[in-house]
Amino acid sequence: MEAAAGRPRTPARRILAKASREILKNPPPSVIRYFHVDSFAQKPFTGNPAGVCPLQAWLPAELMQQIAAENNLAETAFIVPRAGAPAEYDIRWFTPTVEIDLCGHATLAAAYVLFAHLGFAEPAVVFHSQSGPLHVSREADGRLTLDFPSRPPQVLAPHPTGLTDGLRATPVHVLAARDVLAVFNTEAEVLALKPDFAHIAALEYVGVIATAPGSAAEGIDFVSRFFAPRVGVPEDPVTGSAHSTLIPYWAEKLGKTELRARQISPRGGDLWCRLRHDRVDISGYAVTYKTGEILVD
Repeated sequence: MEAAAGRPRTPARRILAKASREILKNPPPSVIRYFHVDSFAQKPFTGNPAGVCPLQAWLPAELMQQIAAENNLAETAFIVPRAGAPAEYDIRWFTPTVEIDLCGHATLAAAYVLFAHLGFAEPAVVFHSQSGPLHVSREADGRLTLDFPSRPPQVLAPHPTGLTDGLRATPVHVLAARDVLAVFNTEAEVLALKPDFAHIAALEYVGVIATAPGSAAEGIDFVSRFFAPRVGVPEDPVTGSAHSTLIPYWAEKLGKTELRARQISPRGGDLWCRLRHDRVDISGYAVTYKTGEILVD
């Protein structure tokens, strides 16, 4: 067999031609950069771990869901830069089972990746999401501040069926916004909760926030835990989005707009909070646990 120019193919040319055909039949996998960040933490193994995948264009939603399931973290954030807007990105969040409309710790992680790893030089970044624009600014002490919508809770009466069975305890007050807010008298009661996740997953809410006053001696205004088995997260270590509801509730109860919060999950984490009319500021630190690449066909 001769080449188009009439010359016989050499062995090397035949090998190259075969390799080209194989590449066309079996293209190499795409490479996605991947970062595992512990949010609301100052050292690894604390705070809330999140995956972050910076992209140039959106992947199919099914593939992003598969990546989040494979990561098996509470949330994985995917970000895409906006054309002509160097300080703006689109963001989407996936739990191992579903896409969600707002996630604080994964947004913090995404901003941290831009600042710490991708040479982002602006003082703040805007993420455009299903919940509207979300601003994240970098503070002089290294903290990152999320600017999130406030979601004040409304009193629920009667209490949702199954809530007491789900918490295996009876809160003194029950309210709700996106999530149920179950208020207890003491931190010890919240710490002692051993939920029945099947009952909690049956509630018609994203998750259940359990909260109580914090330790005045430690300067903590309120504590919380967050359970969301309905979206594949039995207990979230530190939940930024839950504070969109916690901050307006405790700001009104305590008569102050600046608060210190602590999520008392086994990993735990501290948050600095501020209420600004219909917005809340949620601040915390973040650290990198690992970096790598994801290979997908």
